[in-house]
Amino acid sequence: MKLKALTDEIARYVEDVKTAARYIKEKISQPPKLAIILGSGLGDVSESLEQSLTIPYDEIPGFPTSTAPGHKGELLFGLISGEPTMLMSGRFHFYEGYSMRLATFPVRVMQELGVETLIITNASGGLDPNFDVGHPMIIRDQINFMGDSPLIGPNVDEWGPRFPDMSEPYDRELVDIALQSAKELGIGVYEGVYVAVAGPNFETPAELRMLRRFGADAVGMSTVPEVIVARHAGIRVLGISAITDRAVPDDLKPLTSEEVLEAAKRTGSKISAIILRVVKCLASD
Repeated sequence: MKLKALTDEIARYVEDVKTAARYIKEKISQPPKLAIILGSGLGDVSESLEQSLTIPYDEIPGFPTSTAPGHKGELLFGLISGEPTMLMSGRFHFYEGYSMRLATFPVRVMQELGVETLIITNASGGLDPNFDVGHPMIIRDQINFMGDSPLIGPNVDEWGPRFPDMSEPYDRELVDIALQSAKELGIGVYEGVYVAVAGPNFETPAELRMLRRFGADAVGMSTVPEVIVARHAGIRVLGISAITDRAVPDDLKPLTSEEVLEAAKRTGSKISAIILRVVKCLASD
C-alpha cells in the first residue's frame, strides 16, 4: 500500500510539472535553452536580460513559494547575448520544509521546457582557510550531506535513468570556460568542492572540521539537489559559489543571515560578470 501511495504521489508530481510547463509555454515567445538559478543576493544578471517577461511563482500552477531571505520568487524570460534564457530569482530549500522533489520542481519544469544548460549560483561558507570572503568559487564537484535525494522513490523513466551517472556533475567544458572568463575579466576565483547540508542552522566548529576532512572547500544549504536532478535530466551544469564567510573552526565568528546576504551582494557583480561572459562564449559557438 505504501508503494502504491508513493507511485500515485509521483504521478501527481509529474502531472503538476507538466501543467506548470504548459502554463509557461503559453506565456513565452520562445523556449529557453539556458537557465540560471540566482542564489541569495545574486540578482544582477537579471539587469542584462533583454525582451524580458516576468512570471511570479504564485501565478504558476503547482509552483512552490520561496521564503528564504534575498529570494524574490519569480521567473524571468528573455535574451542574454541572443540566447533564450530563463532566470530563476529565488530557489526552494530543503530547510524550508519542502520535500526534495518539491525543492527541485523548477528544474523538472526546465527539463520540460527544453533547457540544455543550467548555471547555478549560491552563497556559501569557505571551509578552505585560504579562501577570502568576497571571491567566487567555481564548483568542480559536490558532496551530498543532506541525508536525502530528490531521486528517491519510483523512477520516472521519461525524465532519466534509474541510476544516473555522477562522474561529472559539473560540466568540465563549462568549468574551463568560466575559469577563462574570470581570467579575461581580471576576477580572482577559486575552484573547489561544494558540500550541501540540510540547515537551517549554521555549522558547529566540529562539523566544519569534519566537512573539511571529507574534502569540501565550501559549505551551503542548496544546489546539490538541483544538480542531481539536472544531471538525471541530461542537462549540463555550471556552478558558482559566492564565498560569504569564513567557515574555518579556528577563526569562527558568530554569523547572521543578514551578513551572508550582504556579502553575497558584494560578490554578486563579479559572479554576474563571469556568467555573462560565459553565456557570450556559449552563444558564439
